Amino acid sequence: MIKPLFNLLARFPLPLLHAIGAVLGWAVYGLSASYRRKIHQHAAIAFGSHGSLKWKAVRGSVAQAGMALLELPFLWGRKTDQGVAACAEITGWDVVDSAREKGRGMLFLTPHMGSFESAAQIFSTRQAITVLYRPNRKPELQQIIETSRARDGVGIAPTNLSGVKILLKALRRGEAVGLLPDQVPSNGEGVWAPMFGQPAYTMTLPGRLVNTTGASVILAIGYRKPFGQGFRLDLYPGPVQLSEDPVEAATQVNQAMEALILKHPEQYYWGYERYKAPKNT
Repeated sequence: MIKPLFNLLARFPLPLLHAIGAVLGWAVYGLSASYRRKIHQHAAIAFGSHGSLKWKAVRGSVAQAGMALLELPFLWGRKTDQGVAACAEITGWDVVDSAREKGRGMLFLTPHMGSFESAAQIFSTRQAITVLYRPNRKPELQQIIETSRARDGVGIAPTNLSGVKILLKALRRGEAVGLLPDQVPSNGEGVWAPMFGQPAYTMTLPGRLVNTTGASVILAIGYRKPFGQGFRLDLYPGPVQLSEDPVEAATQVNQAMEALILKHPEQYYWGYERYKAPKNT
């Protein structure tokens, strides 16, 4: 049932999918009291007493979350050249050129904001990249995820030891890898570090990858253009070095994510469970 619906939606134009997604986002916001409470609580952590800024971020985030869901068939159900590559642009490529000169690989970090699913595809139109992903427990969804995310120019690595080895090998070959560092890791795979001043369980993987390989850190935003016009991959230089102390490195990463989020707070998913306790492995 899921796959036929997915294939059908993949034929829809992106502006229509985004329009439907925005309505869906507001429907969930209106129907779920727990979601409303969570999204406002998380935005309040970042904006404090600045009520107007908080509401602007919440209002945008509600619609963007729905768009993120409905655009997946467009991103996953079409070939890159027929989908995202036909409606995307890149800014900040000079950051990549500088990192490539060092020859030690590139670690791309992006938070749960905008169209983070489009980021790797857009990048792959110029250079190959391997991305870390969390496998889905539902077999049908997992099959769609594996076959859709893995494509020409984009490799995938699961969030386990074998996936970490895949990332390390890619970086040692001087290649690019990407991950979402605000994803809450399993217990024992992270440390508590501040995120907008609130303790958040944060993965230590970025620090370990950088300190093991000497890779350059690049920050990325898969910015979603308005009115279904497409996407833009914005690239920025990340921290020159991450501390060998796990807590300090995690704090550096969170600070970098905060800076990205504040560039376009309306595109961050404030409903994401960033401050939840980790699960046991």
